[in-house]
Amino acid sequence: MTTSSSAPSSTPADPTGSTSVSGTGTVALGGTGVGLFPLCLGGNVFGWTADEGASHAVLDAYREAGGNLVDTADVYSAWVEGHSGGESEAVIGRWLARSGASEGGVHIATKTGAKDPTDLSPASVSRSLDGSLERLQLDAVTLFYAHRDEPDRAVEEVVEAFAATVADGRARAWAVSNWSAERIDAAVEAARRAGVPGPVAVQDPGSAVVPTSAGVVDAAERHGLVQLPYSTLASGFLTGKYSRDGELPTSPRASGVQGKHFTDSGWAVLDAVRGVAQDRDAELATVALAYLRALGAVPIASASRPEQLPALLAVASVELSADEVRAIAAARG
Repeated sequence: MTTSSSAPSSTPADPTGSTSVSGTGTVALGGTGVGLFPLCLGGNVFGWTADEGASHAVLDAYREAGGNLVDTADVYSAWVEGHSGGESEAVIGRWLARSGASEGGVHIATKTGAKDPTDLSPASVSRSLDGSLERLQLDAVTLFYAHRDEPDRAVEEVVEAFAATVADGRARAWAVSNWSAERIDAAVEAARRAGVPGPVAVQDPGSAVVPTSAGVVDAAERHGLVQLPYSTLASGFLTGKYSRDGELPTSPRASGVQGKHFTDSGWAVLDAVRGVAQDRDAELATVALAYLRALGAVPIASASRPEQLPALLAVASVELSADEVRAIAAARG
């Protein structure tokens, strides 16, 4: 096996004063010494809507463009008939073994706690990480997440479980996903009291259409946690594949997108993103991701085919003005 191989930036809710907002460069991941590329590649589609060949082609293209963080989870893709979870990790693991990418600076983030019957007890967390490392063909991951919270479990026990994986070298750092602001505060404080590593990042849904909750953004800012939002393109809504009067595309997610984002606010945001994209001669997806980068986040986005990547990767070179960011935010009403 091989090992997957700076204070975090804050994430303002919205710029209000300056004429431009930084949306380029790397973001430091806690005290790991890792500077994150402006786009994290989501691995939820690997072994699902992207077969192994397509997945490896996407991973190759991401790496060649300078990308250095791939996000997966032990539960991907247990929701598919005939799958049990771990499919994405296994696909990534075979790519790492073939490409040697982990030796060349590509980092892996994985998660546990959302796959039945896993929980956030120390024994389950440790056992789950061992399974992930075996599938990934790694000795350690760069970032290990609590995929969801268990509010009834003492936060001290969760902190102990994840801090132990850092102490024994199987993870360089740990993070939380889908946690409330109050539990993030409690985890940071529990780690401080115990003198053990606390979380360095938070992963929550967040897009120009449906932003990350203000409480979580505030907690991340106060504690210096890197924000890595998912659902950044609103399940494809912000790529322009949907229109008010057009037919729904053939997609496993289309009906869900219709129910969630076909609203006056959703269309207004899409129009605002389209306006900025037209002014810049850029793709809608690029502008949607650049909006999040302008707020200090490192957006997560997935691609099932290599030809989808250029619009995502372009976020590294696009810097929105404060006026553009405000216009997109204001469109939500």
